[in-house]
Amino acid sequence: MKKIVTSESVNIGHPDKTCDVLADSFLDEALRQDGNSQMAVECAIKNDKLFIYGEATTNAKIDYERIAREVLKDIGYKNEFKIVKEISIQSPDINQAVEKSELCANDQGMVYGYACSDTKEYMPLPITIAHKLMKKYDEYRRTTDVYFADAKGQVSIVYEDKKPIGIDTILVSVSHAKELENEQIKNDIMQNVIEPVLEEYKQLKTDDTKFIINPSGKFTIWGSFGDSGCVGRKIVVDTYGGVGRVGGGCFSSKNATKVDRSAAYYARYVAKNIVAHKLADECEIQVGFAIGLPKPISIYIECFGTNKVDMQQINNFVDKNFDFSLDNTINELGLKRPIYKQTAAFGHFGREEFPWEKIKEVK
Repeated sequence: MKKIVTSESVNIGHPDKTCDVLADSFLDEALRQDGNSQMAVECAIKNDKLFIYGEATTNAKIDYERIAREVLKDIGYKNEFKIVKEISIQSPDINQAVEKSELCANDQGMVYGYACSDTKEYMPLPITIAHKLMKKYDEYRRTTDVYFADAKGQVSIVYEDKKPIGIDTILVSVSHAKELENEQIKNDIMQNVIEPVLEEYKQLKTDDTKFIINPSGKFTIWGSFGDSGCVGRKIVVDTYGGVGRVGGGCFSSKNATKVDRSAAYYARYVAKNIVAHKLADECEIQVGFAIGLPKPISIYIECFGTNKVDMQQINNFVDKNFDFSLDNTINELGLKRPIYKQTAAFGHFGREEFPWEKIKEVK
């Protein structure tokens, strides 16, 4: 049976994604000075106003305004922003539940990790191509004065019997200078963004593949002047594009004691290793936590009938090679380092530079 699966990615000039990049820039600065920082400092943005708010318990001295202005300038804003801050220390009630002889979860909740054999990245194909389109666009727009940082890419893939067999539709919308005509935008984006990315996937491009570029006809008001933004509103973009499920919390702004982030990274790590070691073609892992406890209260592994060995063997494989406790998650993946700003755009998964993407030597 055939079906079409669609996923999207957004570029760093999208106001939600801008706030994610800002929040993770603050987190990185805290960790650069103090690896034990407890951070959850978020942002909201609209027009020329930026609101920075949240909790920070850290020995780091963080110049939030300087960091924010540098990030906004790098994204492409030329105006000055009015910045309002409202930051307090982490609740002592939460802190005493986390900081014990063994680190404990900062909150209750569940997370998901996912992997599949669609791509060499062990990620679903639609979100993989969508992220690559946005990454290529970001590189291209920085070489011009007429394309801006706000953009979206969307990819629809035809599947048959769980295998991708073709690209149905590529949709890209990009912000641009007023003087550009639609025909030039379409030509520029096809030649400099879409065609270079699809070179890797040319076997999936067909005569029926549709290309839609800037269907609104006009995208000259961009970023915070076209829409409001805040941290954590793109959790499907950040994860698996709607193919694998997601937990209840976002990633950006949170240090590693927040299991919304660290445990989701570890669950991806384990799921990817199950698929990479050819135990299954598809794997999803759900992990549940309680605040104040060092280990998960539940772990459930689902391979959707694609497992090559008995599920008990897969559970044994995980038990022998992986430890979901928060202490181990942070230590094994090295999550006290300032590595988070680079995760905030173009996806948290499927990128080899991140430690949760490594293939482990297993027993």
